Amino acid sequence: MSEPFIKHDKTLSELTLRAVFIGAFLSVVVAGSNSYLGLYAGMTISASIPAAVISMALLSVLGKSNVLENNIVQTAASAGGSLAAGSIFTLPALVVMGTWKGFPYIEATVLILLGGILGVLFTIPLRRSLIVEEPLQFPEGIATAEVLKSSYEGARGAGLILGGSILGALFKLGSIGLHVWNSSFETIKRIYNYPLYIGSDLSPALVSVGFIVGLNIAILVFIGGALNWMVAIPFIMISEGLLEMENDLLSKASYIWSSRTRYIGVGAMIVGGVWAIVSMRKSIIKGILSGLEVYKRKKVGHVVIRTEQDIPIKIVGIAVLIVLIPLYIVVFNYLSKPFISLLVTLIMALAAFLFSAVAGYMAGLVGSSNNPISGVTIATILFSSLLFLFIMGDNPLAPAIAIFIGAVVCCAAGIAGDNMQDLKAGYLLGATPWKQQIAQMVGVVAAALFIAPILGLIHNAYGIGVVTEKHQDPLPAPQATLMASVVEGVFGNNLPLDMVFIGAAIAICVILLDNYLKKKRSSFRTPVLAVAVGIYLPMELATPILIGGLTSYMVSKQNQGSQDRGILFGAGIISGEAIMGLLLAIPIIITGKKDFLAIVERPIDYLGLLLMIGVVASIFYVSKEITRNNTDKSGSDLQ
Repeated sequence: MSEPFIKHDKTLSELTLRAVFIGAFLSVVVAGSNSYLGLYAGMTISASIPAAVISMALLSVLGKSNVLENNIVQTAASAGGSLAAGSIFTLPALVVMGTWKGFPYIEATVLILLGGILGVLFTIPLRRSLIVEEPLQFPEGIATAEVLKSSYEGARGAGLILGGSILGALFKLGSIGLHVWNSSFETIKRIYNYPLYIGSDLSPALVSVGFIVGLNIAILVFIGGALNWMVAIPFIMISEGLLEMENDLLSKASYIWSSRTRYIGVGAMIVGGVWAIVSMRKSIIKGILSGLEVYKRKKVGHVVIRTEQDIPIKIVGIAVLIVLIPLYIVVFNYLSKPFISLLVTLIMALAAFLFSAVAGYMAGLVGSSNNPISGVTIATILFSSLLFLFIMGDNPLAPAIAIFIGAVVCCAAGIAGDNMQDLKAGYLLGATPWKQQIAQMVGVVAAALFIAPILGLIHNAYGIGVVTEKHQDPLPAPQATLMASVVEGVFGNNLPLDMVFIGAAIAICVILLDNYLKKKRSSFRTPVLAVAVGIYLPMELATPILIGGLTSYMVSKQNQGSQDRGILFGAGIISGEAIMGLLLAIPIIITGKKDFLAIVERPIDYLGLLLMIGVVASIFYVSKEITRNNTDKSGSDLQ
């Protein structure tokens, strides 16, 4: 899969006018649906694969399309979903805190727009280091590339992707849409007076993510989850006597996770993020220097192959400086303090760069859908709150400034993860990087112009996070509420800093273990961010990823290392589930009811679990087909 689909010496139309318009339109649509969904359910949907499929459908009607033009459309369109996530995870916190009564268009749009643009700009010098040189999988980037390639390869792999798409879509429809079976199962059983967590998200897409990222990363994510849910939470429950009241142990554990032990993951991410930057420092510097070298060579007439042409690094630097000016103006208009406003702007830029690199790296590990950008945002808001508590004391403006910084960083990190996934797909397809980077900015601009009004409409219609006389049952906005609680916890001196320090200590131990394994040249490694992600995310997400990793390992053993068919089938599953998730958002938005399509009064127990076992078996069976084809010597092993 390392060979580009379209060779560098072949030129196809990419950044066409129709691709730009379609991509911009889809970016706004995806931003709108994800804004509501995120405020309602605390999660958003990665739109790269749905956008790729929609793009293929639209451009096939218009005629004379090609795989690289389709890639431009999905690149622009997917930006809307990631930018919406960055926005709704942070800005509604200002409403929850009472700082804003609504979403002022200019301030909100500047923070969203310029945060997103910084996310694009800061990932440009990282493209070579993270995509070309680092052995990162970028599972959704691979899936997107396979979906796009399937339409232009005839029979090769198309059947596998189509079959996987149907399976993923039907599973999502049955669980989330029709509510025939549960989308997850969780329980806590007392084993010899020890509260043992057992649970899993019943998502074929997460199994596919585990299959694509492989067993090593899948194990680390699971270990992180186990440290939280099978060690930290039981320890607190036992030590605080919570087991004496046996009723609803799961609710107690969930509360402990959300209010306390989740911050272990935050501490691990802070240390892991800093370590990731330190570890990548040579690659980052090399990427910047190589970008400058390419710029110099182009000036003297040296030809750079099409597939290695990024936006020139000099233009990137100038653009970053230009972006910082309106950010400074917004902060200054709020604070009226020149020095502190400049400090805030510089912190925004530095944190956006650091966490854009971290988010890009994490997207390479677990994909952009599972990329915990809220975690790196909490880390940013935590640091900013502590800093401005020291600088400004109990100034009532300080909490809002911390959220401002978090909003810029969250938008930048969300776009960074999405951009790296798209650039990975482009790398596999043989796209021109600078054209994709322009397309990503088009998607950012289109979505940013509409997100603030969309949030305003949602707030007026449903309310966000706070019960009022007008809105007795507001949208919960769980991520934004968490951000608000972090800020209020710091300024109210009631944040669980002990958990943050425990997470930092765990991260240091994991880093030391990874360095030891590196010296031993072990094939198994322990990248710290994979463990940190597992600690931060709900345990139920780690289980299907581990199952996918184990399936990948067994298939690799069976097929002497080949997993191509499984990756194609998994890409289809991710595609189908993502598209259905996007479609199911429409009736939720229209009706405001999550169970609008439900056809049974109560989901059937254990049906989802049995169906998931069937899904895993189908992935394993389809992946093994390559052995039969190789034995038959009947043409391509992907026919």
